[in-house]
Amino acid sequence: MEKSCTLLIHFDKGTPAIANEIKEALEGNDVPAKIDAMKKAIMLLLNGETLPQLFITIVRYVLPSEDHTVQKLLLLYLEIIEKTDTKGRVLPEMILICQNLRNNLQHPNEYIRGVTLRFLCRLNETEIIEPLIPSVLQNLEDRHPFIRRNAILAVMSIYKLPQGEQLLVDAPEMIEKVLLSEQDASAKRNAFLMLFTCAQDRAVSYLLTHVDRVSEWGELLQMVVLELIRKVCRTNRAEKGKYIKIIISLLNAPSTAVIYECAGTLVSLSSAPTAIRAAANTYCQLLLSQSDNNVKLIVLDRLNELKSSHRDIMVDLIMDVLRALSSPNLDIRRKTLDIVLELITPLNINEVVLMLKKEVMKTQSGELEKNGEYRQMLIQAIHSCAIKFPEVASTVVHLLMDFLGDSNVASAIDVVVFVREIIETNPKLRVSIITRLLDTFYQIRAARVCSCALWIIGEYCLSLSEVESGIATIKQCLGELPFYSVSEEGEATDASKKTPQANSITVSSRRPAVLADGTYATQSAASETAFSAPTVVQGSLVSGNIRSLLLTGDFFLGAVVACTLTKLVLRLQEVQPSKVEVNKATTQALLIFVSMLQLGQSPVLPHPIDNDSNDRIVLCIRLLCDTGDGIRKIWLQSCRQSFVKMLSEKQLRETEELKAKAQVSHAQPDDLIDFYHLKSRKGMSQLELEDEVQDDLKRATGEFVNDNDDANKLNRILQLTGFSDPVYAEAYVSVHHYDIVLDITVINRTKETLQNLCLELATMGDLKLVERPQNYTLAPESSKQIKANIKVSSTETGVIFGNIVYETSNVLERTVVVLNDIHIDIMDYISPAVCTDAAFRTMWAEFEWENKVAVNTVIQDEKEFLNHIIKSTNMKCLTPVSALDDECGFLAANLYAKSVFGEDALVNLSVEKQADGKLSGYIRIRSKTQGIALSLGDKITLKQKGGG
Repeated sequence: MEKSCTLLIHFDKGTPAIANEIKEALEGNDVPAKIDAMKKAIMLLLNGETLPQLFITIVRYVLPSEDHTVQKLLLLYLEIIEKTDTKGRVLPEMILICQNLRNNLQHPNEYIRGVTLRFLCRLNETEIIEPLIPSVLQNLEDRHPFIRRNAILAVMSIYKLPQGEQLLVDAPEMIEKVLLSEQDASAKRNAFLMLFTCAQDRAVSYLLTHVDRVSEWGELLQMVVLELIRKVCRTNRAEKGKYIKIIISLLNAPSTAVIYECAGTLVSLSSAPTAIRAAANTYCQLLLSQSDNNVKLIVLDRLNELKSSHRDIMVDLIMDVLRALSSPNLDIRRKTLDIVLELITPLNINEVVLMLKKEVMKTQSGELEKNGEYRQMLIQAIHSCAIKFPEVASTVVHLLMDFLGDSNVASAIDVVVFVREIIETNPKLRVSIITRLLDTFYQIRAARVCSCALWIIGEYCLSLSEVESGIATIKQCLGELPFYSVSEEGEATDASKKTPQANSITVSSRRPAVLADGTYATQSAASETAFSAPTVVQGSLVSGNIRSLLLTGDFFLGAVVACTLTKLVLRLQEVQPSKVEVNKATTQALLIFVSMLQLGQSPVLPHPIDNDSNDRIVLCIRLLCDTGDGIRKIWLQSCRQSFVKMLSEKQLRETEELKAKAQVSHAQPDDLIDFYHLKSRKGMSQLELEDEVQDDLKRATGEFVNDNDDANKLNRILQLTGFSDPVYAEAYVSVHHYDIVLDITVINRTKETLQNLCLELATMGDLKLVERPQNYTLAPESSKQIKANIKVSSTETGVIFGNIVYETSNVLERTVVVLNDIHIDIMDYISPAVCTDAAFRTMWAEFEWENKVAVNTVIQDEKEFLNHIIKSTNMKCLTPVSALDDECGFLAANLYAKSVFGEDALVNLSVEKQADGKLSGYIRIRSKTQGIALSLGDKITLKQKGGG
């Protein structure tokens, strides 16, 4: 049975206290022992024990106690014990309690009277409460506010009982008189709450009578006023004009809680631009004035909601929102930038970019924690601005290029990707970007950044001076050739060693030698002349950054260097009239290629050159030795055309995503349309007129149409019992983020009354029942709606199972009807999401849980299988459509989704068509938690065989 109790304490029943020990402690005179015994008794009662033998002991030895703690525990005990028998009648021994409660309500001590009044709020037994009503009413006029406020709550709870209106007929009138004369803020709030709950018309009348003084009321009362306004306006929208004036007057209240509630109430009740602007301004003020990061995040969520529904108004406040970047918290900064980037217009873009540039410069000077991450966020934001509005690119691109050598590699990668896109989309900036890139190239230290920068140099150095500067810069960063040499004694050394002072290794007693992998080695003097193990010194700043990276064994970068030099030499052949200079550049490039191959095949590095990089460099050598026009066209034109195509596809995907986000509304043909100019404006304020216009626009565009189709609800109804069972049950399952609500309909199909009918549920997985089951009585052929709330803590497939237990008058034993299991689908918790390729790769490397599922399907087309998996798993395909176009018998794609709990789900699908036409391969799932990886794998295993 569900018992109403406000106290929940964990208690280990492994060593339960013996009732006799508790009884002895209660009968003694030791107050601390009595307190400890009462606590043990309460814990046992809460955990299902009955302890009937303690009741008389507590009445004899605990009721007379004057100790406040004992009295408080006594009231908790009285709250949880059974006060009625099986037929619902009050137990006769409760008369003893009733007398004690009456004495407490007349006690000279204010605390005992106050807690007793509070206790009465939790009593539901009319027979116990009825004799106490005169004492409760007497306390309404007490001089102490603590007693008055609890007496008002007691009156409200009594009035709300099934027979409360008969017990206290004139309670609303009485409380209204108290409200008019009350001075204490808390008691006044309780009185208004009682009228709001039990006599709404009186509360509205009191509010409208004192409308000019609402701003002077206390915070607690103002919060209840806002709740009343919301309730009244929902039931009667025609009268919301007069209440909105009250809300706007409360926007200047000193309490931030009231201001926040006012803004939320305004947004929920009105669509008028004036009201929305006032609410948005309030949120912006709270965002800047509150120091608590949680408050800032909540306010940003509200602003994000306003941005979705009232973008035009939010655009005017974009600079106010940007001021939240002053917070050092990264989550706040990220949310702020996300909101701002969707509010950018041609009118405010310059201001926004200027602000972002200032923030970037701040990250340069300060040594704050996570400066690198913040700079990366700012660079991505500026990148987004420049793509939407190319004219601002010239103001930021040179500033950002200073960060190509940033120690935060992710930030540097974002900068070079931004530069690569801007140089293509803004041809006017090409010359200045190339010049700046060549000047700052030596600062780059990350291989990935270096590779992208080299590609830019190879594609966009077009004039003679640019090509020559590009070749010279690369040669300087490579250093002198060859990369290593073998001395007469057979010792391999770095060829850049010219003097013992610069980049030299001297192998002698107790002196360290730096090996290729960056570790140190020492050599004794005895073996100095015989030492022949090859060693290479890491390239210094003098030698150049590319040399340093090559000597660590990064031959992918070596292949990129070879391709870039090949493009530059091919272009030099077109723009340089002197054949001598062309031949010289070609020879030098070939020498560099051969030196890289020689380094890759030498024993000086721990790992030899990989086959792909080797083949690429060899191809570049062959190309420079014998160049055909077709090959020249591929290298100098096709690469860039592919890049342009990639950019256009990216833009197309972003446009499609924006269209998908946009709300599509349709009006029904017979919907009513009101004409604003023909309406009567008598007695309407400007705000009310604006609200009418907004409502008409929404009605005309179909925004009021409810998109929830009843047919979809029918798909979620699950049959729990059979048609031949005496009790038929079915459940409607609704999932909302962290909650699952089971709306269960139970039908008595027999001709008998079912007593103590109880729906007992249990769960498997990360599901938790919120309430304990209650007992019901079901008349013949009648039905009952039972709701069960279940909390969900992670994205994992869960199972809800249970049974229905009931008794009949004819059968003494309880009858049990077993219910069908309810399987909670993981698809209810994950939704398609988008992330960058870099972010996907980073998460893929970090996540430790992987589930590998072998492909086993009757589908024979790779793309059809991919689409089937996407549909079955509710995920987003990150791989561009162009990458999946060709018919080659292979397909690899990345899928991504996010759960409502913030968990990321990554899927890589790799399939190959066999000679017999069947598909083979693997689907790999990675996530941070085990639950989502296993559940998603089970889902794919179940669904992959079908074609629908």
